Amino acid sequence: MEGSLWSHLPLLLRSNLDSVEYILQALWRTRKTGLDAADRHIILQMLELQNDSDLDPVPNQNSSLLKSPINLLVCLRMLIRRCVYENVNGDEIQKLFPGEVLPELQRLLTLLLQKFHREWREDAFRDQSETSNGHLSQDANVV
Repeated sequence: MEGSLWSHLPLLLRSNLDSVEYILQALWRTRKTGLDAADRHIILQMLELQNDSDLDPVPNQNSSLLKSPINLLVCLRMLIRRCVYENVNGDEIQKLFPGEVLPELQRLLTLLLQKFHREWREDAFRDQSETSNGHLSQDANVV
């Protein structure tokens, strides 16, 4: 992950452990659908942000999406996915962070990613099983 991706992580310092936990849980819970307006509003309040554009890069007339800074939620989703789908756990989680990420943020995120690792891996396995079963039942109906 490139440097600009990590530049939004210090926003998490505006909130407490419970808030960061809520944000990670909300991102995992909405991994298939994306955050709804209510979750986005709660996260904005937790991070003391004024509007949605503080969470997401929104292209305007003078910039493109590619030139916009990568946002906090994308960064957190990528961390979650790497931990879950690449089975990164324990001390390996800290190796995901470049040196530019503050040590207290590394510790906080590592703690929470470890806390939910097993639960999220089970969810991912269940998702994969449901997808596989869905394909099998569709194939059976074709015959």
